[in-house]
Amino acid sequence: MADTVAGASPDPHVSGDDPNRRDFIHIAAGVAAVGLVGGLAWPFIDQMNPAGDTLALASIEFDLSKVVEGQQVVVKWRGKPLFVRYRTAKEIEAAIKDDHADLRDPATDESRHKPGKAQYLVLIGVCTHLGCVPNFRQGEYGGWLCPCHGSVYDTSGRIRKGPAPLNLAVPDYSFLSDTKIKVG
Repeated sequence: MADTVAGASPDPHVSGDDPNRRDFIHIAAGVAAVGLVGGLAWPFIDQMNPAGDTLALASIEFDLSKVVEGQQVVVKWRGKPLFVRYRTAKEIEAAIKDDHADLRDPATDESRHKPGKAQYLVLIGVCTHLGCVPNFRQGEYGGWLCPCHGSVYDTSGRIRKGPAPLNLAVPDYSFLSDTKIKVG
């Protein structure tokens, strides 16, 4: 009896040191840990999937006959404002005149619209500085002014003043007919 610890039973089936029981507890704890990690990781993985409304707006069609000369229409595309502008002859002339001005992000007016369709300007309406939405017909160049930090864009959407590093982006779009475009 000197070999046994006080209070311990010499029968291995009665003691708490059963190897089968210990293995089961380890396996159960491991399965629970894997389940817990999976349960915690799933929301992070799932949020990386594109939202359903974004998929629906991956490409849109827009009827240009809704826009009259001198007007801008704002359409939501991929969760961002899309400026569809029907420019006047005066605005186009001013934009072409400024093609060789000292521009931070050099681009000709011709490179910012489709050939033969200079009157239609399609831009992503997000300031390239911090993502604000510029206001139309403000600023000294007749284009857009970002109210947040004062970036000024001309009638072609090119950055002229302020902290924005790039011009307003021109999305990938094509003409389906003389009055209909497809963006995206």
